[in-house]
Amino acid sequence: MNKTANALEEFIKETFLFGQEIIFTADDSFLEMGIIDSTGVLELVMFLESNFGISVADEELVPENLDSINNIVRFVDGKCSPSPSATPDGQLATDNPTVVPSL
Repeated sequence: MNKTANALEEFIKETFLFGQEIIFTADDSFLEMGIIDSTGVLELVMFLESNFGISVADEELVPENLDSINNIVRFVDGKCSPSPSATPDGQLATDNPTVVPSL
């Protein structure tokens, strides 16, 4: 497991399992296993936002993003990966800009 997965697993165990020895895999559904309910999702989102520096929009609150360790890792990694930035004229910025000679 990577650092994100380890941090998530530790958070889930401490916050939602209250010392219970429930075994789950990185692909197990938190909702189906009864580990996290709808209120727990809000706690999970607060954890993600504060620990990984991301924002979770309302439309992103779906099981595909938040219902298992692996889903969350993919979601967080996608939010943290740099995306191409656009210049003011709408063009994508590049590392090798074109040099235009001055007249």
